[in-house]
Amino acid sequence: MNLPLIGRSSAVAANKKQGRTEQAAPSTSLADFSARYRQFYPKVFAYVYGRVQDKEVSLDIVSEVFERAFSKGSSLRSDGAFEAWLFTIARNAVASHWRKEKPAAKALHSVAWEWELTQHHRDPEQTLLEREQMAILLYHVHQLSQREQEIISLKFDAELSNHHIAQVMGTSEVNVRVTLYRALHKLRDRMKSVPE
Repeated sequence: MNLPLIGRSSAVAANKKQGRTEQAAPSTSLADFSARYRQFYPKVFAYVYGRVQDKEVSLDIVSEVFERAFSKGSSLRSDGAFEAWLFTIARNAVASHWRKEKPAAKALHSVAWEWELTQHHRDPEQTLLEREQMAILLYHVHQLSQREQEIISLKFDAELSNHHIAQVMGTSEVNVRVTLYRALHKLRDRMKSVPE
């Protein structure tokens, strides 16, 4: 995956806004942050895209997430703590996005997702069946509570461990495991009732 570039120019621009000329976060070296950016960008993008289902909006939100992380400084955090902190920023950015958007703007799936699906299967019938199944699954996911949706997205889109999900959500690891188990059980039951 080609990652959008980050560089000194964005840090300098952010500092000029704030009336400073030094680096945005003195405790954060650009090289350290760049390494973390390359490490965590795919996971953050997958999580955000899973929540908003729009590539362009996802790119904007992810840029905002890393800009906030850079401006706040991050060198004092270990990788695990940084990941949880970064996903907390991402979670808040997605929530902020949906507060600004109309609820009707939430699509079950995007044109980009459909295009990707058709690239993997040349058989039109198989493609149609998979689209229908995915639409039904997404419908049922959207019927879950916001908290269950969030945990599922952090687990499967962002591929976070239960420990890191617990840090992001501000709850215990056991609570995450139980919530995830119950949500998946609900989805499994609902999908069983769908005629094939």
